[in-house]
Amino acid sequence: MQLVDFLWTLLVIFFMVIYFMILFQVIFDIFRSHDMGGVAKTLWILFIFIIPFLSLLIYLIVRGGGMAQRSQEQYAAMQKQQAEYIREVATSSGSGDSATDQIAKAQSLLQSGAINQAEFDSIKAKALAS
Repeated sequence: MQLVDFLWTLLVIFFMVIYFMILFQVIFDIFRSHDMGGVAKTLWILFIFIIPFLSLLIYLIVRGGGMAQRSQEQYAAMQKQQAEYIREVATSSGSGDSATDQIAKAQSLLQSGAINQAEFDSIKAKALAS
């Protein structure tokens, strides 16, 4: 009898996890959707919390076809932003200046007397190395 109770509990937990996964996917999709207005989103959320199982089933039937498309659009936008960020970071040096800008700044500091020739040579070597 204990094994049957354990298996039943395991089955119930399994379906609860599936239910919550679907619930969160639907809620995220409601907020991700740009073709619905605020009132429609509010009504869907209320419907989901008042009649949970039926409303999820209805949402999946009515709007389920667009869920994958909206999800793909979101992931494509995230990938594009990540690629732009990586490109931006890769093209800039540590201080945000190019090697010629760093050398020019060091040259002006050398001419003003703020640094000596050894410090200028060190900055120039670092700028050319990066």
